[in-house]
Amino acid sequence: MSSFQPQKVQVQIYDNIKEEEFLKDVYPHRLPVVLRGLDIGLCKDKWTLDYLCENGMNQEVKVHVSPTPQMDFLNKNFAYRTLTFSELVKRASQLKQTDFFADPEEKYYLRSLGNDTRKDVADIKKQFEKLADDIRFPKFFTDDQFFSSVFRIASQGMQLWTHYDIMDNALIQISGRKRAVLFSPRDATNLYLEGDKSKVLDIDNPDLTKYPNFANVTWYECNLQPGDVLFIPAMWFHNVISLEFGIAVNVFWRHLNASCYDSKDLYGNKDPVAASRAMQILDRALKTLEELPEEYKDFYARRMVTKIQNKAYSNDLV
Repeated sequence: MSSFQPQKVQVQIYDNIKEEEFLKDVYPHRLPVVLRGLDIGLCKDKWTLDYLCENGMNQEVKVHVSPTPQMDFLNKNFAYRTLTFSELVKRASQLKQTDFFADPEEKYYLRSLGNDTRKDVADIKKQFEKLADDIRFPKFFTDDQFFSSVFRIASQGMQLWTHYDIMDNALIQISGRKRAVLFSPRDATNLYLEGDKSKVLDIDNPDLTKYPNFANVTWYECNLQPGDVLFIPAMWFHNVISLEFGIAVNVFWRHLNASCYDSKDLYGNKDPVAASRAMQILDRALKTLEELPEEYKDFYARRMVTKIQNKAYSNDLV
């Protein structure tokens, strides 16, 4: 392992900013920011363990269960298991289990789903009606722009892999502390992507022999406190560690015209329709290049890359 010392930027914190000020002065810059002091409702004070267990009741939820804190989507070191909501809250809040699936120190992570997982998006108002009135979403979007609201519960130490979403979202941290690390969309070429996820799992101690370009990333970091709201612009990569047992809600909204999005997207991570079409065309072009001898394939591939850079890259984005 090589010594890794990335260029670090602290995510800017805005204290007690009004929602209209955020939309006018901050939102257009398309940078992640922490908003502190927003009105998020009564959840920050009301959502104690007992209150959650009582109001989540015996509703069943599907959770990730992992023997280690760092979930690995490449080697699938986690399993999906079903628990009642109250049992999940109980287990996730403990460091060691008396009842467990595979290991007394296993970790739990909930990313809530829609009622019908094949066609419904997550919506706390539909899946957790008794809790929904306690939380207030920031007024950053109109009702018709709303896409989903995702309930998240994580054991202390749980780390979710680096990924991006194609919609803007606000991560409302309700209890517990989190460390969030973000990377600009311009760092996509340094993150070794597989779909919407980065194959660099251990971002603190990356294998730079295997992933040398990761040394070039710019690392945006913040520590979230209960009550904080992290604005994550679309396509910004993010990696989150729960420093304590934590409860959060993500709210996603469509900031582009609705026709830009895949109508079958339930998670906010399917590429926009035009982008998906462009990637399919690229795949066909690459397959066509295979018909050429190697030196010709290399020559025309370089011409294609140059053409894409000249026509589509922007010099004005962070």
